[in-house]
Amino acid sequence: MATDRPSRRESDLPDGADLYRHEPSDRWWHLAFGGLLAIAVIGFGLWSLGWVSAETNRVLLITAIAFGVFMAFNIGGNDVANSFGTSVGSGTLTMKQALLVAAVFEVSGAVLAGGSVTDTVRKGIVDLDVVAQSPDDFVYIMMSALLGAALWLFLATRMGWPVSTTHSIIGGIVGASVTMGIVTGLGGADMVQWDAIRQIVISWVLSPVLGGVVAFAIFWLIKRYILSHAADDREEGHRALQTLVPLVAALAAILLAGMLFVKGFHNLDLDVEPAVLVFLLAMIGIAVWVGVYVFAQSLRKKKFKKAAFTLFAWMQVFTASAFAFSHGANDIANAVGPFAAVLDVMRTGVVGEEAALPLPVLLTFGIALLAGLWFIGRRVVSTVGKRLTEIHPASGFSAELAAAGVVMLASVLGLPVSSTHILIGAVLGVGLVNRAANWKLMKPIATAWVITLPVAASIGAVGYLALSAIF
Repeated sequence: MATDRPSRRESDLPDGADLYRHEPSDRWWHLAFGGLLAIAVIGFGLWSLGWVSAETNRVLLITAIAFGVFMAFNIGGNDVANSFGTSVGSGTLTMKQALLVAAVFEVSGAVLAGGSVTDTVRKGIVDLDVVAQSPDDFVYIMMSALLGAALWLFLATRMGWPVSTTHSIIGGIVGASVTMGIVTGLGGADMVQWDAIRQIVISWVLSPVLGGVVAFAIFWLIKRYILSHAADDREEGHRALQTLVPLVAALAAILLAGMLFVKGFHNLDLDVEPAVLVFLLAMIGIAVWVGVYVFAQSLRKKKFKKAAFTLFAWMQVFTASAFAFSHGANDIANAVGPFAAVLDVMRTGVVGEEAALPLPVLLTFGIALLAGLWFIGRRVVSTVGKRLTEIHPASGFSAELAAAGVVMLASVLGLPVSSTHILIGAVLGVGLVNRAANWKLMKPIATAWVITLPVAASIGAVGYLALSAIF
């Protein structure tokens, strides 16, 4: 894990500067990620040539791959960076360690638990009965949505604004779909299933509120009953660490494992009896309680503040992993879903109700996601991890636990909510406990949230016109 504090204070930097700059020694990491991404894209391109129909326009296929990979790259730079901002900002993980966690859990979440959200994004926005009349137009819509979302995400990431990839991709789909309906005469605003968008908008509003309320409650309890012993003698403080922290860790493990089990088993088509699930969760809770209790006992000779920091830092690694899994289950679908739909049309020639999701797509997009986190994600990490409020392991654990729980619940229900809104709400929630929330910074972020959908829709509309004219 990283040291307690970053080497430079935020106050030493000009407004908007990047707290986590690339160092000269990182050049080998640049070469590694750049080379890995290039190899993955080239290999995926060659594989795609054999996957799609022989009649597929090869230039259109290459363009679609470029748009899809660019979208995944920017999800890594914005959404994944947003996800790991609390862990890096608190000093629990370094950027390199965050990359390793992301590599394992983001892709795992997408493979095991991302199916229903992909279906919601792909089938819940556009009227497929209308679009099915013109498979080519469907391809242009999805490609334009990827382009519109990716360009907006790239701009927002460069500004350090954590925005929603879900807002972005839905905006792109709406803009391209309405434009397609008007141009072809098949419709207009009726191309979009507005009832589905209305439900999603409601969930967007609830997301930051729920994240903030849950995080506030968790951190307030931790601060009131555990961290308040910092001024006490060593015996009283360590008693709190040995009794309350293992209980908090066990409850968190049961909550997160329960949602992961239910969602993972659902998509793997495994029939697990409720009694078996309860037994597994109980065993996980007991194991975590014992492990954290033994760990807390081993720290009893250390000062309370150091022991508390160490305990919550390791617990934050756990919550960061769970949040990465839940993020992979929910938001990577914003790139994989539309692209899989494009690839399926290129393979079958028709707009199907379901699209195959080949493993090479997930692997390539997963690599692009990690590359985006490494190359352009640090400004968003700085915003979430330092500038919204001061994050420490205990507050970071609270924010991540709250956000992971809300996001995974949304994934179980198949709602494409914004993990960005949830986590930002959670960060502000712990900031309210410390009375240190940076509401001034929220003004440009909130503005970016409001304009995300119309900006992505505008780019998507222009993209559709360009693609339909060129191809």
